Amino acid sequence: MNLSDSQTGAPGSRRVSAMEAVLGHLRHAIEHGEYAVGDKLPSEAELCRTLEVSRPVLREALRALQTMGLTVSRTGKGTFVVADTVEDPTFGDYAASDLMEVRRHIEIPVAGYAALRRTPENLDRLAHLLDRMERETDTTAWVAMDTLFHLTVAEAAQNPVFRRVIEEIRDALARQSAFLNELGGRREQSNGEHRAIVEALTDGCEHDAVQAMTHHLDRVRTSLGDIVRRRSGDSPADGGPAT
Repeated sequence: MNLSDSQTGAPGSRRVSAMEAVLGHLRHAIEHGEYAVGDKLPSEAELCRTLEVSRPVLREALRALQTMGLTVSRTGKGTFVVADTVEDPTFGDYAASDLMEVRRHIEIPVAGYAALRRTPENLDRLAHLLDRMERETDTTAWVAMDTLFHLTVAEAAQNPVFRRVIEEIRDALARQSAFLNELGGRREQSNGEHRAIVEALTDGCEHDAVQAMTHHLDRVRTSLGDIVRRRSGDSPADGGPAT
């Protein structure tokens, strides 16, 4: 079974990666009972052979299935199906819904404080980081800079407690960012949203900074919802806006 044909997507939609094609195939199989709750998935070697994909691609898809809460990996035993519907993805130690709730209560006011308190050094760091992000093509490197961006905004608020809170959820933020970039095509949109935040901080406008961060987090929440609700086999364009 070659999934390469699935990578082109519908006219006008973004290209679907090999990982997304594998993930879509396995998610469809789970949601339609081909692998029931409690079943063990075939071995990695067998899945690679059947789907005609490399092991790194397959492992990315398996990690995404686990993030979605459909499977668990048991060391030395394999991957097992634990649910047949996607409800609330998990990023590290935190459920997506919990993470988003905290981010809205912390990062939105932080942006407002940062607009009022930022130093020239804070703005220089953010501008340099944003320029690097807009040039970056490697997803792993971009994700690392994405989390650093949010930490730097927290630093600009001049309250070490805010930075400590963002540091605590840094791993979850990175996992969420990688998930959204792989399955939601978020990078270009995020860059634009980040630039709006930096422009508001540069202007020293608390209202605009709060609005820019609110918009950014709203788009993150929307993209997560689109991925969760997306029907198996849908392209990103069919399952909702790939934001």
